[in-house]
Amino acid sequence: MEMIDQLLELDSALLLYLNNLGHPSWDAFWFAVTHKLTFVPLYVFLLYLMSKNLNKKAIVLLVFSLAAMITFTDQVTNLFKSTFQRLRPCAQDGIVELLRLGDCSGFGFFSGHSSNSMAAAVFTILMLRSKYRNFIFLMIPWSMMVGYSRIYVGKHYPLDVLCGWTFGVFSGFLFYTLFKYLERRFVLC
Repeated sequence: MEMIDQLLELDSALLLYLNNLGHPSWDAFWFAVTHKLTFVPLYVFLLYLMSKNLNKKAIVLLVFSLAAMITFTDQVTNLFKSTFQRLRPCAQDGIVELLRLGDCSGFGFFSGHSSNSMAAAVFTILMLRSKYRNFIFLMIPWSMMVGYSRIYVGKHYPLDVLCGWTFGVFSGFLFYTLFKYLERRFVLC
């Protein structure tokens, strides 16, 4: 148990270091990054790019796959939060007083924003890799920025974000694979 305690201590120290790097002049930017609706135009654009060369059945399957992926990552994230019951830093006595920003409640392990953004990034990269090879240079930094925003606003520890990204990679790959299988089986047959 001592090793886990040391890891959690290091996680708290890293959170406080990263959170306190913030500055009031950047707060509005990071609050915008962390807001769920900020990137809706990006999602619409990515959906357009991914569906550009697909027929109607494949587009329906794509939308269904993306919706299932986000639902899956959200629900698994919620399952982990209710199972582990690790308080968010902004709800943790002894931590919240040391944060620049943050006042909230609830559990935070692991980050849903991080898992959803990384799943979307991986799915998008895999879908667009043949035509838009450089998308990795946009999507991965975007997901990392979303994850960092959760630390900046005091909602998640770095370990929450790292685990969210890891789960997102798995989810994005899983649902891309599922989409391709269903497309071959029911659309391209």
